[in-house]
Amino acid sequence: RSRFLKYCTMQAVRCSLCAGRIAGALDCVFVFFKYIYARKMTTFLHFLQQVENLSHDSLIRRAASVVTDSSSTFLSQTTLALIDSLADYAKAVHTRIALQRQYLATLGKLSPAEDDSLWKLINNQRAEVTDRLSQCKHYETTWTFAMDISKMAVEAAYVSGAEQASITIRTNIQLAQSQIDEAKKGSAEADRKLAETKADEIQRMAEYHAFLQNNDHEMHEAYLRED
Repeated sequence: RSRFLKYCTMQAVRCSLCAGRIAGALDCVFVFFKYIYARKMTTFLHFLQQVENLSHDSLIRRAASVVTDSSSTFLSQTTLALIDSLADYAKAVHTRIALQRQYLATLGKLSPAEDDSLWKLINNQRAEVTDRLSQCKHYETTWTFAMDISKMAVEAAYVSGAEQASITIRTNIQLAQSQIDEAKKGSAEADRKLAETKADEIQRMAEYHAFLQNNDHEMHEAYLRED
């Protein structure tokens, strides 16, 4: 009988352990299904939100935002290209000015070979200035086109209700305009100095030719007196 009671006690302990394990397993299963349910509900709610966002107005706003982003990129690239071309043009003009001033400073002091060499440098630099100016005009045309597109994108974004996109690209337009205005100041200053150098060159050349003619006249009179 004592053995039977001991056996029953051991079986009861085993059953309690099994019951605890089963309860723990059921808890895990419950947590797992709860997690799956939450994920499914999140996915479903996200799907409903996407369906709601596929309205015509929403799609138009998205399209307007894409247009403003593309226009901003186009404007940014053309602005950078025009700024660089204006800087290169100003640099080429200043180099030409330096060469012309060097020529005027050495007028009548160089040998024919040295004079020809310097003139070749001046002519090459003139061609460089012409090429840089042509490049500036090309990029300015493209930049103006980018500005026009960006302004239309502002209107499109505003009308479609994409107010933030409209504000952003309007700010980009103002920034691009101010950057180009500043870059043009440098090229305009270079043009002004070049014009001054040309005027000085005309005056110096006239004085130099008058000096040569006067010397020729004096030499001719001296020759006649000797006769």
